[in-house]
Amino acid sequence: MMLNLRVMAPNRIVWNSEVREIILSTNSGQIGILPNHAPLLTALDIGVMRIRVNGQWSNMALMGGFATIDNDQVTVLVNEAEGAIDINPEEARDTFQKAQTGLARAKGKKETIGANLAFKRAKARLEAINTN
Repeated sequence: MMLNLRVMAPNRIVWNSEVREIILSTNSGQIGILPNHAPLLTALDIGVMRIRVNGQWSNMALMGGFATIDNDQVTVLVNEAEGAIDINPEEARDTFQKAQTGLARAKGKKETIGANLAFKRAKARLEAINTN
């Protein structure tokens, strides 16, 4: 059995095909999705989505959103998504280091929240290219 996965960002369809397994980063931790999964609506955290197709895993950095699961149809609505193969490793490492520095230097609540979001985005991109 297969799952039908559709990942949509505001400006494009990022992924639309059958897959064997999905691992999503939700606001309460990671969740694995296999065929015949119970219906579910969940918020997604900034993190990595892992997709298994034909025995191979693909990774995608997701920048938060929602996912619905019903009758082997998985719909993921995200603010932004980037496949691991589309991420420049050098740029991802540089952005991560800058985000770490920005988080360490952040002062005040507003600045800390912004720096934390930038750090989580940079970390998700780096994890997407480093997770196999």
